[in-house]
Amino acid sequence: MRKGIFILALMLIGISVMGQQRERNIAIIPEPVSLLKKGGHYVLPDEVVISSPADKSTAYVNQLLKEKLSIASGKKVKLTTSATNADIELLLNKTTDREIGSEGYRLHVTPEKVVIKANEPAGLLYGVQTLFQLLPPQIESDKREEHVSWQIPVVEIVDYPRVEWRGLMLDVSRHFFTVDEVKRFIDNMVKYKYNIFHWHLTDDEGWRIEIKSLPKLTEVGAWRTEQIGWFGSLSDPDPNAPKNYGGFYTQDEIREVIAYAMERNVQVMPEIDVPGHSSAVLAAYPELACFPESGDHFVRTGAPFLDWNTGGRPAAIYENTLCPANENVYEFMDKVITEVAELFPFEYIHTGGDEAPYTFWEKSPAVKQLMVREGIEDMAGVQSYFGKRVEQIILSKGKKMMGWDEILEGGITPTTALMSWRGIEHGIEASRSGHYVVMSPTNYVYIDYMQGDRSMEPIVYSSLRLNQTYQFDPIPEGANAEYILGGQANLWTEQVYNIRQVEYMVWPRGFAVAESLWSPKDKKDWTRFTSKTEDHFVRLDYAQTKYSPAMYDPIVTVTKEGEELVVTLTTEIDGLDIYTSFDASTPDNFYPVYKEPLRVPKDAYILRIISYRDGKPVGRLMSISAEELKKRVR
Repeated sequence: MRKGIFILALMLIGISVMGQQRERNIAIIPEPVSLLKKGGHYVLPDEVVISSPADKSTAYVNQLLKEKLSIASGKKVKLTTSATNADIELLLNKTTDREIGSEGYRLHVTPEKVVIKANEPAGLLYGVQTLFQLLPPQIESDKREEHVSWQIPVVEIVDYPRVEWRGLMLDVSRHFFTVDEVKRFIDNMVKYKYNIFHWHLTDDEGWRIEIKSLPKLTEVGAWRTEQIGWFGSLSDPDPNAPKNYGGFYTQDEIREVIAYAMERNVQVMPEIDVPGHSSAVLAAYPELACFPESGDHFVRTGAPFLDWNTGGRPAAIYENTLCPANENVYEFMDKVITEVAELFPFEYIHTGGDEAPYTFWEKSPAVKQLMVREGIEDMAGVQSYFGKRVEQIILSKGKKMMGWDEILEGGITPTTALMSWRGIEHGIEASRSGHYVVMSPTNYVYIDYMQGDRSMEPIVYSSLRLNQTYQFDPIPEGANAEYILGGQANLWTEQVYNIRQVEYMVWPRGFAVAESLWSPKDKKDWTRFTSKTEDHFVRLDYAQTKYSPAMYDPIVTVTKEGEELVVTLTTEIDGLDIYTSFDASTPDNFYPVYKEPLRVPKDAYILRIISYRDGKPVGRLMSISAEELKKRVR
């Protein structure tokens, strides 16, 4: 009997310790405005009663909470409109709580129950997402998880976003992603309180949206020959090779995705990228080019067709721009915008405007005549003429136009909004001149860039480590905050061939952007953030979502002293031990630990590197040839 009591006491102590440990490890991303830990925890009962308003607008939140709490935990979950005996209570405020706004919430966990209050259903949704993050990581599993103590730390949280526009862009033109994959992308966005899905639907490599009045856009423009390799330097495909790689979304599928997103408080902004990035359009309708008889109009596959060695705007090897002097172009745009505006409820239509080569415009007699007729002085003015005419079409459909920051160069109308991608300066300039701006600078939020050492990543022309992304400020000094809508991270997919690689590129840099957009600036803390990120890696494992472990991999810097190469290794996060070898063997924690810069032996042909923490490998095995080290000398 005494033995049984002793074992029971040990079990109770173990449970208590688990609860205390979990309370110490609260890891909410993005960081809330205010979080007060009170000690203790609430344990979910075997039957969980959820009280929620009888309102269509809360139907998704209710269903999400019911499914999530029942699948992994195996709990029985009951929904009711009565707060009596409720374990989790969702409340819409009868009197507006001005502090939290339309997307904020208050979450109170006591030892007896959980209460989430909000002004709008969006706030309840975000409160529920935070609640999930307070539960053990197994809550993300799609199957029953045994031997888990389903408890929630006792806390009081007040939370609301810093900026209104919290966006992620997915390019589906370079590589097509299915409706189900797009939905999965949106679901992961919502977990981290993003609310804008920027859908890049058209580009040189594919047109992805059905336009019923222009059927060739998808019959021809959505398909190309499949090629695998380093996108941007592929060989030209055999002209007779089958064009069966690609796809497009029907209008019914577009509506399905929009409804799915809106149910999750995500607005969907379409992008129709013009006048450049239009190879797929010209493959379908070559008559919209300045030189329609050239025979060089086809959907691009990843083989070179632009010259980027110009020091600025690219030069076109093949024509990929709509002809601004061709009236048929504006009739085409009217048809496209009419159908897009009818499909998408969101107020903005993004029309690109970036990287439009002037090469074929400069050769075109029709463009020269346009310039004389309209008194246009240069090619930037020609693009401005095009943009202003397209904007009038958009305004006529009851929508607003947004474009990449190149559209500033020739001048834009007061009603045009800007997405600042070439640094922050263009966004600051636009905001100070009264234009609405979304900050999206390459040097912080272009998550198609390499996030780790180039020996471990698909090669892209630039790098963006997690620490740099975390420094993103959507309201930079000098900007007129009144005109900053918010910020956004962009995932271009030239080197991203499948949805697993999409996830790898987004997370954890998507955590960093989410915290920059939602959390108060003074709440950001790099060391705490990286600790939370590691906790969320466990959650992503249970959710079967891929992510990058690059933050564990050392940063490799190579210098030269005389004829000798010197390798310096630094880390993004604290607490790592680094082990290396030059003898082609695989280092582990029995090798000498890295303490000072390495001098590369004269005849060494490869450097191998791995990082450990607490005696366990956490980084990936990196292998860098001596030839590659020479190329990296700074």
